[in-house]
Amino acid sequence: MKLSVEFPAISFREGPSAMARLARSIEEMGYDHIDIFDHVVMGFPTANREAPRYPSRMPILEAFMTLSFIAANTKHIGIGTEVLVLPQRQPVLVAKQVSTLDILSGGRVRLGVGVGWQESEYDMLHESFHNRGKRMDQAIHVLRECWGNEIVSYEMDHYSADSMAFEPKSPQGAHIPIWIGGMSERALQRVGELGDGWLSMPLVDMDWARQAVDTIRAHAVGAGRDPEALGFQMMLDSPPQDEEGKLFYKNMDNIKARIEIVQELGFEWGSLNATAIFQAGYRTVDAMIEKLDQIREAVT
Repeated sequence: MKLSVEFPAISFREGPSAMARLARSIEEMGYDHIDIFDHVVMGFPTANREAPRYPSRMPILEAFMTLSFIAANTKHIGIGTEVLVLPQRQPVLVAKQVSTLDILSGGRVRLGVGVGWQESEYDMLHESFHNRGKRMDQAIHVLRECWGNEIVSYEMDHYSADSMAFEPKSPQGAHIPIWIGGMSERALQRVGELGDGWLSMPLVDMDWARQAVDTIRAHAVGAGRDPEALGFQMMLDSPPQDEEGKLFYKNMDNIKARIEIVQELGFEWGSLNATAIFQAGYRTVDAMIEKLDQIREAVT
């Protein structure tokens, strides 16, 4: 199984050199990919909205800037987002950022995208939360038009272009993989119809997980696409919400057992959440490196 590490933004507290050491160590250990999660802002609870699912003051680094830093400090490991909230960003600018990152990293980028869940974040960025699904679909088309076509022209409900040039093209060009996150029926349909892979949250309901994979593949067939070309990645465990959740990464048997489940479900990728490793008690970059090395040794 290929393994991705979701890079912990909390590592910024030890400075850039520690972040660079963590990225290089992940690559040297033999991990296959580094992902970055995305939020621009996080809301405080108010009289009109509940508290967000994560702490309001959770430190979050901008995804593409962080990936550029990681790319500059590594040589061959894959890099990407898990997931970028695409509809709250202007898609042509995203296309340029991703293409530039692909050029400067030597063709190592995988873009993970999702519609997000935080309405207040959309509000602050002056984008509509309520039509985000439709704009997500159109934004994916915009990305591929920009990456692949010499003359970029399109006319959609929310985005349009007339005879524009988008240069330079990156090493992967129109084939930069776009993997889609989400657990709703529409998200599964979107993966099959538009995506190159699915980024799944942790699933312990084996029957539902199998049905979800079958649903994605059926939508791919319905769209005239090859279902066998799709990739599947599952996060092994979510960031802990309580004290019990912090125990997952403390016990190597938990990790090995979850990887076995993920493999049995047909996922060729697993994702380790290094922020959850931090929350499990490995609270320095050196401690996270040591734990990640132990996990890699135990599962290979």
